[in-house]
Formats: sequence, structure tokens, C-alpha cells
Amino acid sequence: MAGPPHAKSGFQKWQDTIRRARCDTTWAEYDADIRSTVGEFNTHLKPSSGYVPLDWRLIKAMAWTETGAAASLWKSNPMQIGMFNDPGLDQLLSGAPASRLILPAWKRPLTRKDVRTTPLYNIRAGVGYLLLKLARFEVKDVLDKDNTIHQLTVKAGDSFDKLAHAHGSTVAVMQALNPGVRVLHPGQVLKYQKASRQTVITGWRAATTANVAMYYNGGGDAAYAKKLDFALSVIQQGNVPPCRP
Repeated sequence: MAGPPHAKSGFQKWQDTIRRARCDTTWAEYDADIRSTVGEFNTHLKPSSGYVPLDWRLIKAMAWTETGAAASLWKSNPMQIGMFNDPGLDQLLSGAPASRLILPAWKRPLTRKDVRTTPLYNIRAGVGYLLLKLARFEVKDVLDKDNTIHQLTVKAGDSFDKLAHAHGSTVAVMQALNPGVRVLHPGQVLKYQKASRQTVITGWRAATTANVAMYYNGGGDAAYAKKLDFALSVIQQGNVPPCRP
């Protein structure tokens, strides 16, 4: 005689909800916003070193995992960034050099109020924060576009640091242009090139579900990557007829 059916776990119940979501248009209402947002970031970051275009379906899977159409936050904050004392939004909107590199130049910049109340801006912030965490940054000497090599004459009291600051260059660039010169003397003629110390993107962590769980969710949900994998697999099936939950 067969025993009573096993009760479904919370994860299994969530999976049932996600299977049904494929056939519910409410769960697809932000598709256009997600596509356009991902497209903007992909265009903006394409020139950066090693950037691989983001798949908009991954962001949709994140929204399904973060909230989902059955949750009240779906109507205002589908990516949940900026909610429940989440520090991610403050990092993104800090104005730090890294954040400025990641965010496209929108006509209407992101604000905390917009991100916390309007789905489109919440999606933009969510994608921006994810990419901020996936990017690898370094501070480097960056040459100006003008490649002209100039000359200067050392005066009493000058140092590489003082001269670099005065002439819009950097110590490293000046030392590279003047190999072997370590001690400065009045009357020396040095070469210099316009340059500055800048934060630059030097590479990217892969946009895998495991990395999203680590860098976006921050380990708050041990099953996050597993949920993302499942939601993404359902989303990749599409919602064209016949649609069977």
C-alpha cells in the first residue's frame, strides 16, 4: 500500500510557481525594460577590456528570483536593490570613479527615490550594481589622447612629483620617458607627456549564476544560484504556444 504523498519543500513550491510564470504575461511585463536596459549597458561597456555582452534573460531570471509577479514589490522594486537596508544602491550612486565608469549617461540620472519606486529605474540600478560588482578595477597611469612629448627644464627645488603635478603628467610616465634619471639637478632637460592617474576597468568576472549569487545577492540566500539556474532554464523555453505550465 502506497504511503501518503511527501509534502513539497519550499523550493519545490517555488519551482511550481516559476513553471506557471512562463504562461502568465504578468511575469513578462518588464521584458521590454530589461531588454532596453541591458542593451544600453552592453553598448556603453563594449569598449572596456574583456567585456562580454550581458544576456537580458539572466536579468529577467534575477527579477523572478528576487521578487516575482506574486510579490507586492514586483510593482515597484522587482530587483529589490535599495530595499531592506541594502547598501548596494548607495555604492552604485556614490559618485565614485568606478560607478561613473559603469553607469551610462542617461538624460535622467538615477536617484534613490526613483530606484525605490519605479520599476524601470530599479532595473537599471540592479543591472548597474551587478556590473559594478563583476568589473575588475585598477588605478593606472593613462596617457592623454594627445601623444605629444614635451620638454621642461629642471629648476632648484623641483622633484618628479612636483613637476608631474605642475605639467599635468604622472611620476611613472615622466620616469619612463627619462630612464636612468633619479636625482634632479637644475638645468636638466626632461621629457614629459600629458597623463593622469585614473580608475580603469581591467577585466570582468563571468556573469554566471554562481557569481550573481555571490556578488549581487551576497550569500543572503544559499539557494540563490540554484533558483537562478531554474528560472533561467524556464525563461529560455520561451512563452510561445503551446504554453504548458
